[in-house]
Amino acid sequence: MQQLWGSRFSKSQDEIAKAFNSSLEFDCKLYSQDIQGSLAHVKMLGCQKILTETEVEKITTALNEIKAEIETGKLVFNPDFEDIHTNIEKFLVEKIGEVGKKLHTARSRNDQVALDLRLFISEEIDKIQNKLLQLIETFIKIQKENTETIMPGYTHMQRAQIVTLAHYFGAYVEMFKRDFERLSDCKKRVTILPLGACALAGTPHNIDRTKTAEILHFPSVGLNSMDCVSDRDFVIESLSDLSMIMLHLSRFSEEMILWASFEFKFIEVDDRFSTGSSIMPQKKNPDMFELIRGKSGRVYGSLLSLLTTMKSLPLAYNKDMQEDKEPVFDAIKTVKDCLSVLIPMLETLKYNKENMLNAVNKGFLNATDVADYLANKGVPFREAHQISGNLVKFCEEHHLTLNELSLEQFKEFYADFDLDIFDKITPMSSLKSKNSLGGCAPDAVKAVISINEKWVSENKKS
Repeated sequence: MQQLWGSRFSKSQDEIAKAFNSSLEFDCKLYSQDIQGSLAHVKMLGCQKILTETEVEKITTALNEIKAEIETGKLVFNPDFEDIHTNIEKFLVEKIGEVGKKLHTARSRNDQVALDLRLFISEEIDKIQNKLLQLIETFIKIQKENTETIMPGYTHMQRAQIVTLAHYFGAYVEMFKRDFERLSDCKKRVTILPLGACALAGTPHNIDRTKTAEILHFPSVGLNSMDCVSDRDFVIESLSDLSMIMLHLSRFSEEMILWASFEFKFIEVDDRFSTGSSIMPQKKNPDMFELIRGKSGRVYGSLLSLLTTMKSLPLAYNKDMQEDKEPVFDAIKTVKDCLSVLIPMLETLKYNKENMLNAVNKGFLNATDVADYLANKGVPFREAHQISGNLVKFCEEHHLTLNELSLEQFKEFYADFDLDIFDKITPMSSLKSKNSLGGCAPDAVKAVISINEKWVSENKKS
C-alpha cells in the first residue's frame, strides 16, 4: 500500500523501517482532534471558495461519519499507514472518492499534527483543572470542619509552632490554586493556531487562518510559519505545569505517609485506599499515597525527555518531534489518575485529634510565644529570643514544659514576667495571637477560606 508520499520512491519501504517510523500505535488517540481540525479546515476552504459548497458538504458529512464509525468500531486503523492523519485521509477517499483528496489543500501533516496536539492538550487542561477544583473544594470542606483542630507545624521536620489542621491544609489549597492558574496561563500559548503554515513556508492558496482560528475557538494565530511547525514549547510548558502538580501531590502524599505511621498516628487511611502485607498480618499500608509520590518521577521524566529531544533541533520540522506525544499522553493520564484517587481518599481520611494535640504539648512549640510576650513588653527581640531559649534549656534539664514552670521560675530568667504569661502560652492563645491575614488564628483561616470559596466559584464559571 502506497503512503501519501510514496510517488517519488521506486522502492517499497523496508518493513523494519516502516514499523520504526510509524506513530499510529500512539497517535491514534488523536483521531477526534484530527477530524475536528479537518472540519474547521474544510469549512474555511469553502468560505474562501477554494472548494465548492458541494465538495465541502461531501467532505464534512464523510468526516462526521468516519468519526462515528471509529467510535463504534466499524472502522479499524490500518497499521500499513504510518499515522492517524494518513488513516483518516484514506478512510475519506475510500468513502467519497477523489474529492476527499482535496481536503489536504493548503496544509501539511506538519501543521496538522501541531494542531491536533494543541487541541488535545487544550481539552485535557480543562479536565485537569476541573479535577483541581474538586480537590481544592475537598480541602476547603475539611478546613471548615477543623479551624480549631490544634496540631504542630514543622520546620526541618522538627516541631516548631502551633497551627491547626485547617491552616496546614490551607497551604496545599494555595499550591493547587497556583497549579490551576499556571494551566490557565499555559492554555493561552497552547491555543495558538498553526494550521496554514503547511510544511514550513506557508501556502500560495488564498486561505483565511483567522477564520480557521475562530471556528476552533483559538484566540490567536501563529505569526511565523516555520515556528508554527517546529514549536513544541507549548508541550514542554504543559509538562512543566503537570510536573508542578505532581510535585505538590508528592509533598502532600509524603506528609500523609508520615502522619499515618505509628510514630505520628495523626490520620488513618480508609481501608478502601489501603493494602496489607502477605506476611505481616498487622500491616495497613498507605500504598495509594506512595504510588502518587512515586509517579511524580514518571511525569518529571516526561518533561526531561522532551527537553532533551528538542534541545538541538534545527528549524523547522524534524522527525524527532514525533517523540512529543507519548510523554505528554502518559503525563496527562498519570496526573488525572493521581487526582482521581486522591480526592475520595482525602474525603475518607480520619483524623486523630487527640494525638495531634498531645504532639503540641511536647517540644516547646510555645517558646516563640514567650519571646513575643517579652518583645511586647519592650524587650528587644534578640534578647527576648535568648531568654526564651534559656528557659527551654532549663526545662529540658529538669524534664518540664514551659506551662509547668512557676511564675517564680520564669522571673529567675526575667524579672518582669507576670501571671499573664500563662494565658499567652496556652495552645489556643498561641493560635489566636497569629491573626494577621494568612496567619493560623481560627478567624484568619476562616477569612481565607471565604476568599478561596469565592475563587473556586469564579473559576467554575470561567
